[in-house]
Amino acid sequence: MVSDHITIVVRGGGDIATGSIYRLYKAGFSIVVLEIESPRVVRRQVAAAQCVFVGQHLVEGVCFQKTDIANINKLASGVIPVVVDPGGHSISEVNPNVVIDARMLKRNIDTTNELADLVVGLGPGFMVGDNCDVVVETQRGHKLGRVYSQQGVGAIPDTRVPEEVNGYRNERVLRAPCAGIMQSQKTEIGDIVSKGQIIALVGLEEVRAPFAGVLRGLIQDGLQVEDCEKIGDVDPRGIKEHCFQISDKALAIGGGVLEAVMNWVSSQDDQPG
Repeated sequence: MVSDHITIVVRGGGDIATGSIYRLYKAGFSIVVLEIESPRVVRRQVAAAQCVFVGQHLVEGVCFQKTDIANINKLASGVIPVVVDPGGHSISEVNPNVVIDARMLKRNIDTTNELADLVVGLGPGFMVGDNCDVVVETQRGHKLGRVYSQQGVGAIPDTRVPEEVNGYRNERVLRAPCAGIMQSQKTEIGDIVSKGQIIALVGLEEVRAPFAGVLRGLIQDGLQVEDCEKIGDVDPRGIKEHCFQISDKALAIGGGVLEAVMNWVSSQDDQPG
């Protein structure tokens, strides 16, 4: 397979990034994931980043393991390495064919299109020819997952408005009521919660469920959070299985990423010699 000879570095191991990693892994590509020291991932049960806290983590049968750059080739076959490297300093050492920036930073992006033969940027802040070669749309709607390769084209700007689910939008997102240490209160991702139920404490302040539903996401206990920072997500549909499955949005974006990579692979195959 052509994919056997191509190495991909994915910057970011959040739930959206993991949809792309999953698609690429299933297509046979070799992947190295780079993360920060304390990932702020809400949907951490379906995120490669969770292995930074627990060592090894499974997402829909795909195994991720925290390691360092010197040992990425020593892992068991089929295990995807996750390296703590927020600055991307190990990219030159890995020397990948493809770099995918899936950190969803939206601003202050330090990725450039000189990092690899193909650089793919996910979402707002990326512009073809400026800081990447290809942009994949991350905004829900008609253009979700579309691939842009025209010079000067970028993704739709960040709206900062959550997706509406059963009539709820901003209410779905749990935010820190103050700065402090995050501690869940006998609640775990996948739990059914009632309206007003205490889900977590930030410092001494309570975080309560805004309505009845399922706790779809909650950031790692013990993290220092800022006032109004997103720390959780309640889904009014109440379907527990959804908490442990990669979302439709992440998989749609992953399809766009896979398309971009396969188009590049095809272009390499067409070159003489």
